[in-house]
Parts: sequence; C-alpha cells; structure tokens
Amino acid sequence: MSLVSGPGRGGASTGHVPDELKLVVENHVEYIQSLDTRQDELEYWLTEHLRLNGVYWGLTALHLLGHPEALPRHATIDFVLSCQHENGGFGAAPGHDAHMLYTVSAVQILGTVDAVEELNRRGKAGKENVGKYIADLQDQETGSFAGDQWGETDTRFLYGAFNALSLLHMLHLVDVPKAVTHIQACANFDGGYGVSPGAESHAGQIFTCVGALAIAGRLDLVDRNRLGGWLSERQLPNGGLNGRPEKLEDVCYSWWVMSSMAIIDRLHWIDRDKLAQFILRCQVSTFDLTSIELFILIYT
Repeated sequence: MSLVSGPGRGGASTGHVPDELKLVVENHVEYIQSLDTRQDELEYWLTEHLRLNGVYWGLTALHLLGHPEALPRHATIDFVLSCQHENGGFGAAPGHDAHMLYTVSAVQILGTVDAVEELNRRGKAGKENVGKYIADLQDQETGSFAGDQWGETDTRFLYGAFNALSLLHMLHLVDVPKAVTHIQACANFDGGYGVSPGAESHAGQIFTCVGALAIAGRLDLVDRNRLGGWLSERQLPNGGLNGRPEKLEDVCYSWWVMSSMAIIDRLHWIDRDKLAQFILRCQVSTFDLTSIELFILIYT
C-alpha cells in the first residue's frame, strides 16, 4: 500500500482522452427517460425495491448531463410523496416499508427539484416528521444509525441521516458528536473506514464516513495522506477503480473513490485521463440494452 503522495497503480497522467471516446449525452438522457416505460418487463418489477433510489440516480445524472427538465417535475414530486408513510419515512415504492435509504433519496430528490416544502403542503407527514423519523433511528448509546425499525446498523445509514437532515436544516435533532465518535471507531490502520468497528476498509464506506465528517465539520479527524494513499491504490493499470484490494474494477467506484478524494483534496493522486477512458469504454452507445445489462445498470 502506498502511503506517500503520488499516483497509485494507474501510473502518471497519460495526457488526454482520445477523440473517439465521447460521452453520448443524448443516448443517456433517452435511456433514463425510457426506464419507466418498461413496465411489461420482468426486470422492472424485480427492481421495485430500488425505485425511489433509481429516481434519485436518474435525476442526478440528468442534472449533471445538463438536462434537468428531462423528467417531468410534477410527476416526480407526486411519485416521491406517494412513497411516504404516516411516520414521516419513505419506502422504495408505494406500499413498501419505510427505510432510511429511501427517505434520504426522497429528501434529495425534493431538494434537487426545489420542492422540500411540498412535504408540508401535500405530504402524508410534514417536514418535521421526516426529521423525527430519521432522528429516532439513532442509537443514543453508540451514536450509530439503524436503517429501519428492525435495527440493522451501517455507516451508510449514518451518512444518510446527516445528508438528509442537513438538507432539511435539522441536524440539531441528532447527537452529532456521538455519531462522530462512532465514525472514529470505524477507522482502520490503513486510513480507511468500514461498515462498523472492526470491519475492513471499503471505498463505499469510506465515502459515507468521510462525507458524514465533512457535514459535521470534523475533517480534522481524517488522516488525509494515509487515506489518500489507500484510495489511490484502488486505481488499476487499465484506469478503473476497485473498492478493496485484490478486487476487480467497477465503474461505480469512480464515484465512491473520487468523491472521497475530492473531499480530502487528493484528486491529483489519481490519473484522471486513464479513469475517464475506462469509464467511456464501459459506455453502451445505445439504450436498447439486453435484459441482463438493464438489470446490472439499475442495480449498481
């Protein structure tokens, strides 16, 4: 593991992205727009437990692509509110149990389309109840957060709570110092963070912990060089990033790794040109995908 500044196994910058590798923006927009029209396909219903998350992912992608209008705003708001429970939480789709992850996506979607106040106007429970639902999932002894009433804890849920509550301006509802202490307990010798105290470092969990610390204003607790070294080692010779040592590369880790690198100001430790080429080579130029490709894209 590299613990000094500089590029990881991807090597030094290669210069530029070849002209033939282009982001086919219009195709991506059409693909996202097509997803809710495929209700006669088995995969549509197999992924219903991801529906609200998927709306957030698609909406965010459209904004990044410069097409925020590609999904109808009012229909999007209506769907989000249809997923809410009386206790303030949100399920993945109408009729699904409330969970932290879906509640976070709901708040993020409403924030993105400037409709948070719709929680008070038309929601089954007002904004205050959403905040209370999230806050009630914090363990007052450990500072950790459960995903739902059944009690599973994970640093993903802690980050989600901080994210949603900060967007709602309700971070005061939870014990932030105790949550920060829990994050510190999840830190490892390599600079990374795991899902819980003692768990191995993982790029996804690192983002949740570093992101939560950023929201809490406690990035002073992060060993930026040690963590940056571990994250830079996630880049493989083909430019792609993996989530843990000895694992294969995956486009999703372009987000998990690079977002953390951005937060700790170590983006220059990754060969961005190689990463961009890897991502573009994973691109499917048409949205007429096979069933298994559709499932993989939605699921990841």
